[in-house]
Amino acid sequence: MVRMLRPFTRAVTYTRWLHLCMAIVWPSLWLFIDEAWWTVGTATVLLGLAGLVPATRVVEGFQARLLLTGHRDAGGNSEIVVAPSATWGDRGRLVVWLQTRLFLGALVSHLAVQLLLLGVDLVSTAVNGERAGGAWLVVTGQHWWHLLLSPLPLALAAAVVVGSGHLITAIALRLLGPSPTERLAALEERTEQLLERTRIARELHDSIGHALTVAVVQAGAARAAGDPAFTDRALGAIEETGRAALEDLERVLGVLRESGKPVSGRPTLADADRLLDSARASGAKVDAEVTGPVETVPGPVSREGYRILQESLTNVLRHAGAVPVRVRVRVADGTLVLAVRNPLPAGGTGSGRGSGLRGIRERAALLGGRARTGPVEGDWQVHAELPLS
Repeated sequence: MVRMLRPFTRAVTYTRWLHLCMAIVWPSLWLFIDEAWWTVGTATVLLGLAGLVPATRVVEGFQARLLLTGHRDAGGNSEIVVAPSATWGDRGRLVVWLQTRLFLGALVSHLAVQLLLLGVDLVSTAVNGERAGGAWLVVTGQHWWHLLLSPLPLALAAAVVVGSGHLITAIALRLLGPSPTERLAALEERTEQLLERTRIARELHDSIGHALTVAVVQAGAARAAGDPAFTDRALGAIEETGRAALEDLERVLGVLRESGKPVSGRPTLADADRLLDSARASGAKVDAEVTGPVETVPGPVSREGYRILQESLTNVLRHAGAVPVRVRVRVADGTLVLAVRNPLPAGGTGSGRGSGLRGIRERAALLGGRARTGPVEGDWQVHAELPLS
């Protein structure tokens, strides 16, 4: 019993009924003034013409969101579009919606009124044998058991109110929902957002991970050395790396705060010396060789190349420690080649499953290139090839 009455405790039940009744207000007034049934046809034609106006979709969509979907927020109402009709398909669906709303509103409103009048007639005939009048279904005679039947039309009227509300909402979701073109555009936008989130996650992982790795290595080396001069150099390296990480973090947070703002000021391969110096300060013996016009590498490729180099050096410091590292950066034949190679630690096999190395391969793939990571002849190697075009 409580479950049956629950819909009547929700405001959306009544707003849906209001939405249906609103559809027949002006045709009813017109019919009341003229009392000619041809006015119904005129109303139908006018609604059809109104559906061809692009702005009508905005009005209908707003009403449907407000009255049919339980006053949810914009995210919950995404299945009902509030935008002008962009195609003839949208206009056609809107015309069908207006006609459906008019006739369904007229039908269920008339049915509910008739059921209420029938309930009144049953009570009236049970008491004094006289009909109140107005109901199409005639109840005659004076019978006490009419009183027992009187709740039935009321229950049916309540069911009509609830059922028609669910029906008109389902129709609205179908006819006022996004078209295939709009769904595709929304999917593309969502994909772009997910890609941007993934890129930001990689930015944070590479930058902060590198800074923390350098800090840990430097702090451990300084404590083990017991040399005040070395400790000062280690602290300086930690400070410099931390400051660079904070700058990267500020850039990422700026992107998050202003989603429409392009990423600017991100480090490129022109800043690679900062990475190499940081690795050397952490004890790694870096042998770096740069070949070709690195300054001519396009911005997106240069920025991703910087991150690949950063993650490669971070991987060396994290898993191998202060070991000799050979870094090769070459620009030739329309390709940027990055190669970082270091000896494997004793008894170690490197790290081929971490999120950082996976990020290297993903970065390369997004640019149409490729990256290989893994052991080669007793060394660990990261080799990436990125096309410049």
